[in-house]
Amino acid sequence: MPIEVSPHTEESGQRGIGVVAPFDFALDRELWRWVPDDISLYLTRMPFLTTQVTVEMAVAVGDHGVVRRATKDVLTPEPDVVTYACASGSFINGRLGERDLTRTILDAGAPAARTTAGSLVEALTALGSRKLAIATPYIEEITVRLDRFLLENGIRTVASGGMGLLSHIWRVPYSKVVEIVSSVDTPEADALFISCTNLPTYDVIGPLEQALGKPVITANQVTMWSALRAMGRSAVGAGQSLLHVPALTPAPEVG
Repeated sequence: MPIEVSPHTEESGQRGIGVVAPFDFALDRELWRWVPDDISLYLTRMPFLTTQVTVEMAVAVGDHGVVRRATKDVLTPEPDVVTYACASGSFINGRLGERDLTRTILDAGAPAARTTAGSLVEALTALGSRKLAIATPYIEEITVRLDRFLLENGIRTVASGGMGLLSHIWRVPYSKVVEIVSSVDTPEADALFISCTNLPTYDVIGPLEQALGKPVITANQVTMWSALRAMGRSAVGAGQSLLHVPALTPAPEVG
């Protein structure tokens, strides 16, 4: 008896996103929640480090040699774009450092490249936001580097707060995320950013936007939004202002 296959289940022309993540990344499932059903994620992790979440660790996970090797590892299933999913590792060396990181991914053979920090700037530009309140799980030294990176990109930090964590960031409960975001919100801020791809945020974005009356964007959200935008696709999620920004025209590559 012949079996009929629906055109929707016929596997042809599969498209995907290559994700280069730090060794301790624990939120694979959260990334998938922004991705349409017909797009795959191909994740790879960088080598293990014994360092805690300090400036030194952020620099180490952004090492160009390590990122180049990880990019080559994730190219086998032929992703449409490769994104570097680490906020601190992509902003720690400033604007030029982020651009060099993007170029490293492209030089390794990626058809298109994004980083979390670069995606953040892209998202803020799309939203028209230039005065930002930021909430991070970091120690002060890393949060200060984020402030500097934003300023280099024409974005002013009007309020910021960090949790001072050195490890196990993925274990922070939603209640603590809501608490720190609420504490840094100010009328002067036209948007709020929650940093770190290892900090869970998906389910609190909508409620926070409704409560605070302004866009709330997060590291994993901008990472997936920008990678999908590079493919001419839109991210999935309810009650998230960023996802209403037209995303069907791919953003230009960094030259």
